[in-house]
Amino acid sequence: MSEDVGRIFDIQKFSLHDGPGIRTVVFLKGCPMGCAWCSNPNSRKLQVLQMRDANDPNVLIADSRDYTIDEVIRICLQDLPFYEESGGGVTLSGGEAMVQHRFTTRLLRKLKAKGVHTAIETTGYAAPGIFEKILAEVDLLIIDVKHHDRKLHKTWTKVSNELPLRNLTTAIKAGGPVLVRIPVIPGVNNSLDDAAAFARLLTPIGVTELQLLPFHQFGERKYDLLDWEYTMDGVPALHEEDLVEFQQVLRDGGIDAYV
Repeated sequence: MSEDVGRIFDIQKFSLHDGPGIRTVVFLKGCPMGCAWCSNPNSRKLQVLQMRDANDPNVLIADSRDYTIDEVIRICLQDLPFYEESGGGVTLSGGEAMVQHRFTTRLLRKLKAKGVHTAIETTGYAAPGIFEKILAEVDLLIIDVKHHDRKLHKTWTKVSNELPLRNLTTAIKAGGPVLVRIPVIPGVNNSLDDAAAFARLLTPIGVTELQLLPFHQFGERKYDLLDWEYTMDGVPALHEEDLVEFQQVLRDGGIDAYV
């Protein structure tokens, strides 16, 4: 991929859950992880995929297309007044936006040059040099910690947690704003023992607060449209009230956890 062209599967305006204020979220293709609960399964592959049209399952459509940086900038700047009024901006997500790191870096630089607050949602699974280069370009890093146990992390995401934890440590030491999140998944990492283990893992790194993301089934339909198996079928969604004890264990371990 050219550094001036990125493969994107969605650009979502007026988001309120991917950083401060009103934001535009740019979803980039490609991800090194294979989380069973992924709500954007098509984003795992960098290539353009064929999927069924949600309005007519008999019709196949491309799941993504290539955008130039100038196209993305133009779309994002359409909502500049909303960013300025709300303290919002643009968040790069995915997939894993660091997969297309040359495009991501240039896009972030151009957005910042326009005075736009920038954030990135990341798995943290990127070469340290790439991670540090992009870290220097964002106003806010949003990073997920999927599992505290190295072997179980690999079981559930297909990769070890060593690289994400190394990069998380780098980000915290750098001193910029970092939002740590834990996707809480039934049968994967939602026990009280898991909460205590997360606290033991993250407190020495310097994590003092984090956000819990209760498991949901929002991405289930996408698996049907891709004709892919969804291994989390039938797993009950979690809600804020389900995580009260989980939160308390984290707080007892020195981390202010919120949903």
